[in-house]
Amino acid sequence: MESEAMPQVPEAGELPKAARRGPISHAIFRVARLHRMLAGQLLREVGLHPAQELVMMQLWDRGRMRQTDLARHVDADAATMTRTIQRLEKAGFVRRVRSTSDKRSVLVEPTAASQALRQQVEDLWARLEDYAAGDLTDAERGGTLAVLERLETNLAAHISDAEPPSRPAAPDA
Repeated sequence: MESEAMPQVPEAGELPKAARRGPISHAIFRVARLHRMLAGQLLREVGLHPAQELVMMQLWDRGRMRQTDLARHVDADAATMTRTIQRLEKAGFVRRVRSTSDKRSVLVEPTAASQALRQQVEDLWARLEDYAAGDLTDAERGGTLAVLERLETNLAAHISDAEPPSRPAAPDA
C-alpha cells in the first residue's frame, strides 16, 4: 500500500506576503486544512467521507428529520445535502421516506446498520481530538475552546456583511 505524502506545514513565521496582515486567519486555514485531512483519513477507515459523520450524529441524536432541517443543522446547502444523503443511503446508513403529513417533505432516518457505525464514529472523533489537543492541559483546552467560540461568533456576525467580490466588466462583444 502506498503511503500518503506528509503535508507541508510552514514554519510559524513563514507567511506569504499577502497573509502577513492576517496571521490568525492564515493559522485558522492551516489548522482547518490539516484537521480535515486527518478527519478524512480516519473516516475512510469506517467507510465515510468528511461531513457524513456530522449528518449521522444529528440523525442518531434527533432521529428522523426533514432533509431541509438536517441541512440547516449541519450548515449545508440543499444540493450538498442531497448528494450526502444519496451516498449514505447507498451505503445503507440512512433511508429516505416521504412524510405522511406533508407529501412534499422527505424525511431521513438512520438505519439499524448505522447503529454499528455510531461507536466507531465516536471513537474516531475521540482519536481526532487526542491528535489535535492531546498534549494540552485542561486549562489550555478550556482556553482554546473559549477563543475558538469567540472567533466563531466574530466571523458569524460578519457573514451577511461581506460584500461579493467585484468582477471585471465583461468585454464588449
